[in-house]
Amino acid sequence: MEIRLANTSDIPGILNLLGQVGHVHRNIRPDLFREHPLKYDHAALEELLKDTQRPIFVAVEETVLGYCFCIHKETKDNPVLQDEKSLYIDDLCVDETCRGKHIGQQLYDHVCKYARGEGFRTITLNVWCGNDSAMAFYQKQGMKPRNITMESVL
Repeated sequence: MEIRLANTSDIPGILNLLGQVGHVHRNIRPDLFREHPLKYDHAALEELLKDTQRPIFVAVEETVLGYCFCIHKETKDNPVLQDEKSLYIDDLCVDETCRGKHIGQQLYDHVCKYARGEGFRTITLNVWCGNDSAMAFYQKQGMKPRNITMESVL
């Protein structure tokens, strides 16, 4: 298996995985997520692949087995917060047929190596409550809550 930056030939596989993620989110919160949601379409992915501040890594073995969407974030000259360069994981997914083979672990490790090499101080992400397998995976990586978004449905 190879982990590398995504290219346009990976878009069909990425779209398949985006559908899987959308399905997971829809099952957790049907009050928030539309039926058959896709975060990005083909054209949006083509544009994202050109953005060096938003790298997308793929795990490939004939087909795309997993991906990790990242975003470079920087806090600078904020009156309250310390300056910080952080890599935000916008989305990490492994094909449901390949789970349990440590592909997610390898993707996460690759992103950590990338982040260290680029001088990031932290890696951050959000996890939807109810996505217990994702929460357990990130906790296993040593991640801890940084802040929590709460809601009251009216």
